[in-house]
Amino acid sequence: MKPSRFGPAFLVTAAFIGPGTVITASLAGANFGFVLLWALLFSIIATIILQEMTARLGIVTQQGLGENIRRNLTNTLVKTIGIALVVSAIVIGNAAYQGGNISGASLGLSSIFPNLMEFNYWPILIGGFAFIILWKAHYQLIEKVLIALVALMSLAFIITFIITQPNMVEFFSGLLIPQIPDGAGLTIIALIGTTVVPYNLFLHSSSVHQKWKSPSQIPQARKDLYFSVSLGGLISMAILSTAATAFFGKQVSIQSAADLAPSLEPLFGYSAKLLMAIGLFAAGISSAVTAPLAAAFALSGVLNFKKDISSIEFKSIWIIILILGVLVSTSGYKPVNIIWFAQVANGILLPLITIFLLWLMNTKHLGEHKNSVLQNIMGFAVLIITLLLSGRSLMSAFNLL
Repeated sequence: MKPSRFGPAFLVTAAFIGPGTVITASLAGANFGFVLLWALLFSIIATIILQEMTARLGIVTQQGLGENIRRNLTNTLVKTIGIALVVSAIVIGNAAYQGGNISGASLGLSSIFPNLMEFNYWPILIGGFAFIILWKAHYQLIEKVLIALVALMSLAFIITFIITQPNMVEFFSGLLIPQIPDGAGLTIIALIGTTVVPYNLFLHSSSVHQKWKSPSQIPQARKDLYFSVSLGGLISMAILSTAATAFFGKQVSIQSAADLAPSLEPLFGYSAKLLMAIGLFAAGISSAVTAPLAAAFALSGVLNFKKDISSIEFKSIWIIILILGVLVSTSGYKPVNIIWFAQVANGILLPLITIFLLWLMNTKHLGEHKNSVLQNIMGFAVLIITLLLSGRSLMSAFNLL
């Protein structure tokens, strides 16, 4: 099947299967074994619950999440505060995430060409490449190639998962019995942040109404969502499990793409390092293009700018996000730390966007398509759990726990 035949939800999956997923899931497996698989399962379920709401909102209103937030906030003070919070969340979250995307792509290139550039020029070149793609707006073909490369990397992880023969008792125990080992709080938030990405809620709601025009097509959007996100979840679990089998309990420090290569060696031998580097680069570039684009859609809707991709307002937003991402990536911090922070930032910002989404999904203008009691229960359960986990991590970060 050609990538273009997939629906909008596949683009959401392609966006969250980036360098953050590879590094974060690998670190989780290497440091804690299989015990945090339940966090990925929760993340998959939470993603499906929230993205289904954004799909329904986008199809029924034929507008994105950003436009709906602006349209439904009628009180001037509340609207100003709400828009300021959303803009802050999108800018901060996307800048951190973009820094992680560019850093991940840089890791891949550094592993492919270890002696070509001793200085930190890769992020600038990658940022420039993403700029050209977005500015010209002729990125569709390149995006298809990148999705294919990400799919190749993902397939390698799933096959390697089978070949490495992980302990299935430990696998299902970690998947079905929630545990929070000492020091795992931020790791859990990072796993959630790498899957339930706030900007994907804006991206999905803005893209579904380009494909589906009638509420009668909501079941098609749901099928697209269930398949695509579930596939992404299986990939994430395969990455974590492979790392748990290869690294847990061993003195291994994951600092670059080359450190992850041994998990692929049973299948690809000496080509493992090169394959991982190419895959990580592809994932980074794909996400590096998607993140600024999604931020532009989100903020254009909230700020009532033109959503025309060629407009100066639209371009100004993604240019700012792209520049911030390059600055974060060239800040001198280790790439793994930048990617890690991006996932934690997303996990902490998620509750804010979820509150707005739940409010919108209970407004009268959605009619019969507003949230049911069950959908509200599931949505509020996601909100409460993410709030508790975020609060626990913040308290831990400030030594209050």
